[in-house]
Order: sequence, then C-alpha cells, then structure tokens
Amino acid sequence: MNHYSIYWIKEEFAHHFFHNSEVLYRFIKEYQMNKNREDLKRQYEYITLEFPKLSLISHITNNHPNNSNMKVEDDRLKIYKDIQYISLHIQKKKINFRSEMIHDAEELLFPALRLFQPYLFIVGNNLNNYGWISPVIQRKKDKTEHVLYSYL
Repeated sequence: MNHYSIYWIKEEFAHHFFHNSEVLYRFIKEYQMNKNREDLKRQYEYITLEFPKLSLISHITNNHPNNSNMKVEDDRLKIYKDIQYISLHIQKKKINFRSEMIHDAEELLFPALRLFQPYLFIVGNNLNNYGWISPVIQRKKDKTEHVLYSYL
C-alpha cells in the first residue's frame, strides 16, 4: 500500500506556489523530517489550515461515489468498491490515506475533496509524488513575495 498525506494550504500560498509545487513539496518533506525545528514548525502552521473533522467526514459521506461503500470510525474512513480500497485518517493539519494506487483515490476520494476545498496539496510519503488536487485559478500577481525555507 502507498501512503499519502493531504495538506490544506492557505489560498494566498496556493496561488503563489501552484507553479512552484516542488518548493512546497521540499518544504513539507523537510518539516516532516525536522518537526522539532521551530522555524519550520512556525512556517508550516502559518501556511496550512486545520481540517474540520466532523464537517469533512459528513461531506465525504454525502459525496462519495454512489457505487462505493463507506465505513466511518471516529476520525477514520474506509472507502471501497470492488477491489479498490482507501483508508483515511483525518488529523488536525493533514489527512493521511493509504491506497494501492493513486488512481483508486482519484476515483473514490478526490472528487469529494475537490468539492470540499480546491487548495489541497498531496504528498506521497513513501514515493516522490506530489501535486495539487485541483488546478489553482491564478489571479493577478501578488505584490508581496513569500519564501519557504528548505535545505533540499
């Protein structure tokens, strides 16, 4: 099974880093490896939003594909259809999920998440995969530049 994490990025940073997603990916990986570094922790807290567990669970429950099944256990969800299976764990600042293939998530999970929030960034925890769940609509360039710190 492959492991992925989903982060809700604040809109202003999603717009800024949409075409620089490698920088955001490197920052998140650096933070994951060095959670005790105060500078990375503050930046991570600043650019990400918390997931409202109850409303997200309700949203996914109401918007998962009709031909799939779902089981809810506290902050964990299991979505399955035939041989496709996804297991989700909703935490404060990220959603962890496991699936055999990312295509399973594309069919069973991502459509509901796209309706919930477009600024979701996905990182493969055991793979070097990353990307946005939806295209970020670009607006006029911000007057301020934001920089994330990363060694990578």
